[in-house]
Amino acid sequence: MSSGAEESLEFAPVFDKDGLIPAIVCDAASDRVLMFAHMNREALELTQSSGVVHLWSRSRKALWKKGEQSGETLAVREILVDCDQDVLLVKAEHQGKGAACHTGRKSCFYRKLEGKRLSIVDDVRLYNPADIYRR
Repeated sequence: MSSGAEESLEFAPVFDKDGLIPAIVCDAASDRVLMFAHMNREALELTQSSGVVHLWSRSRKALWKKGEQSGETLAVREILVDCDQDVLLVKAEHQGKGAACHTGRKSCFYRKLEGKRLSIVDDVRLYNPADIYRR
């Protein structure tokens, strides 16, 4: 049975107790999942108004424009909302060399679980992270 909220065309995002909403980011052309992150209301508004993915870093507790250090920004092509309006799917296009992950890979999902071990399924690095993230 569906509720009115599930069928509504009014955008009413549901943020969690910390003011965040999960955001799955995928490649607009291939639908390959690039990353999983969170947005707060400001990140969502900036993403919508600028057309560039903005996120909320839970570890740094800070707003950030995806690719602000690496130059690997993501241009928004469309944003899909799940039935409960508590998860976003952002379809985006790479702007840069094509790396969405801070490791320099195309996707943050470059390892596969095999039993209790992980194996690398994408070891191609599009840039050297040490050249970008010097501390």
